Amino acid sequence: MSPQNYRSAIHIASIFGFYLSCAMLVPAFADFYSGDDDWVLFARSSFFCGGFFAAAAFATRDAPPQLSRKMGFLLVNLLWLVFSIVGAVPIWLASSDLNITQAIFESVSAVTTTGSTVIVGLDHKAPGLLLWRSMLQWFGGIGIVALGLFVMPFLRVGGISFLRMESSDTSEKVFARIATFMRAFVVIYVVITLTCAVAYHLFGMTQFDALNHAMTTVATGGFSTHDASFGYYDSLGLLWASTFFMTLCSLPFSVLILFAVKRSTSALKDPQIFVFIAYLVVTAVALAAYHRVANGVAFGTALSHSFFNLASILSTSGYASQDYTTWGSFAVVLAFFATFVGGCSGSTAGGIKAYRFVIIAGAVRPLITQILYPNSVTTVRYGGAAVDAELQRAVFLFFAVFLALWAAGSLAIAALGYDLMTSASAVITALSNVGPGVGPVIGPAGNFSTLSDPALAVLSVLMIMGRLEVMTVLVVMSPFFWKS
Repeated sequence: MSPQNYRSAIHIASIFGFYLSCAMLVPAFADFYSGDDDWVLFARSSFFCGGFFAAAAFATRDAPPQLSRKMGFLLVNLLWLVFSIVGAVPIWLASSDLNITQAIFESVSAVTTTGSTVIVGLDHKAPGLLLWRSMLQWFGGIGIVALGLFVMPFLRVGGISFLRMESSDTSEKVFARIATFMRAFVVIYVVITLTCAVAYHLFGMTQFDALNHAMTTVATGGFSTHDASFGYYDSLGLLWASTFFMTLCSLPFSVLILFAVKRSTSALKDPQIFVFIAYLVVTAVALAAYHRVANGVAFGTALSHSFFNLASILSTSGYASQDYTTWGSFAVVLAFFATFVGGCSGSTAGGIKAYRFVIIAGAVRPLITQILYPNSVTTVRYGGAAVDAELQRAVFLFFAVFLALWAAGSLAIAALGYDLMTSASAVITALSNVGPGVGPVIGPAGNFSTLSDPALAVLSVLMIMGRLEVMTVLVVMSPFFWKS
């Protein structure tokens, strides 16, 4: 790439950094309104970060960059890096018990909508800090859907492009169409957030808690204003409301976008929707039956907690209503494997994602057929459409690299002195952007505050890699990327 590309990437990242710096004034106002002195820290962070990025943006102004795959890879990585660092500044200043590594981990967890936390005593923290964490997750959710729907299909490393399915038009009108869809998505995202906040308030949350939890629910991030997460409220109605919104936001936003823009319901035919709903229902009912038999819990209560906690894991939200790891070995094993799965492409959820499982399953039969009949011609299909060889390779490559990173990361964390269960669970929950792991240290009843700085640094990198579909980061780390 030319120096012009680097200059343009820095310019765009600086603009986004400036906007995020301005957003710090919202938690500053929340602290000022509540009489907490931390408003000064957020105001100073906004002033200094905003000034820095404004100067960087003016210094790098130039002609618009040429769109290319290399430019896309560079810009995506740079934007997430800037957001993570800028988001950490007020967290570090407002939390005297956190060092810079912990603050960056908290910010990365927020921006990637992972939900793992190193902060203890959330019930007593200033409202500005709690609101800032929720805002970071909410902003991250917008960026994640934009990546899944518009950027990843262009980079050919992930995502299913509903634009190509809806129109064969390849003219310049595609950019106007993307802008229309993006505006529709932002409106839908805001409306769902407000609706979720109203529902939470009606089921017993305070207005402040309802707004915070609505932002982190729609982003499938899972940050809470209480250490006990949803267990603080002891309300089955609240659990079902959250289950609904977590599940809704794990589905492709293209369903709602296409209906809003074109009154089209064709996106409902996406096979990953059926697959995601199916494994949520099957696993939740199985876990509820186990909880009823093993622990004698009323089936209605068991079903409520099972659906909520599995929807939280599968949507990669990371909330918890109870410490489900105490329900028995079946619950622990099911929660661990559910951490790998994730939601749908084009949603705010993380994980391997349902569409990849659909493509992998669809590719098995043709492979077997070709072994039996070498001269046969077979086609892998996804929802009636043929899956080209490049996308198949991308899916299998992602799957292999994902598992390899999990194994390597688990060994790295274990080498720092942690047991294998904690290590393996911490790494997969970071890669899948789920939040809590399993076990007494980082399970739903614990957090990541006791992990060492080197472990938190490794997990921070893995969270970003998982959120950016792994290959997006590995490509930029390759020395071939930087050659002209």
